[in-house]
Amino acid sequence: MAAPLNRRRFIGISAASAGLSLLPFGRTGFAEAHPVTWNGQALGASATLVIHHHDRSVAERLVERAVAEVARLERIFSLYREDSALVELNRVGALAAPSADLVELLKISQQVWAATGGAFDPTVQPLWMLYARHFSAAGADPAGPSHEQHHEALALVGFDKIRFSRDRVSFSRAGMALTFNGIAQGYITDRVVDLLRDGGIVSSLVDMGEIRTLGIKPDNTPWKVAVDGAPMGDDLSATLEVVDKAVATSSIEGFHFDAAGRFNHLLDPRSGATARQWKSMTVIAPDAAAADALSTAFNLMDADAITAIVRARSGIEVLAAGREKSLRL
Repeated sequence: MAAPLNRRRFIGISAASAGLSLLPFGRTGFAEAHPVTWNGQALGASATLVIHHHDRSVAERLVERAVAEVARLERIFSLYREDSALVELNRVGALAAPSADLVELLKISQQVWAATGGAFDPTVQPLWMLYARHFSAAGADPAGPSHEQHHEALALVGFDKIRFSRDRVSFSRAGMALTFNGIAQGYITDRVVDLLRDGGIVSSLVDMGEIRTLGIKPDNTPWKVAVDGAPMGDDLSATLEVVDKAVATSSIEGFHFDAAGRFNHLLDPRSGATARQWKSMTVIAPDAAAADALSTAFNLMDADAITAIVRARSGIEVLAAGREKSLRL
């Protein structure tokens, strides 16, 4: 099984005054907020969750519910837990009575796969394993896996080779495998936002490696989100103002299989090659699952293809730093 990616996976909920925004402005309760903090593990990495609320007991209950929800979803989507539903599916090739969340994430993945012409594809895991095995071997060819190895791995890739329903998920070929590393963080972020909203929170910032804002800040201003990798000194702003939307950033610098940095973790399911054109890709979308998946796919697409998708879908914005030019839509 592949090792976790060597990249930041920070989970932080700052319902910054989230509960406070339920109070009329000017009330003394605004100044009496208490932070409740949780530190632990989620999706294979250190995680932190912080909620500010005028009623500490309410904040503590929200923390408990959020932690339980993250743990529940991790048992479904994690590649790094032997007891997860995803690991079982990859091991056996089929899964009976899948959870509703697994089926829903497959539906969302299928939609993004179709919209991006296959650039986003969770069945890319055999390619990931190919690169991981190749570069972990002694004396590995620095040029990467052979043409024959690429061909064999690519034969196991393709979302159209998956069959799924509420009763069963199965692969059409032995050796296929899924990874939700390009969408699960966004999906979990959305579920936590739903939990907070159900708990009465109307203003919050949720950061699970992907960011989603709920409402505006209690001072009636937009949330400000820094964009990692945005070039300074050109027409791209390093800080975004976000209201009721999600932000996801992916970069070829997130992980490299080789010491020379020629082969990164953003693998093209259509060719087997790794991303080259964009150094950093940020997507703003109505929900974090879409932002997460599109930021992955857009790294593998040219400017014209990205522009066509942005124009066809409402509420999508893009900031990309390229090797030769930048893109803002």
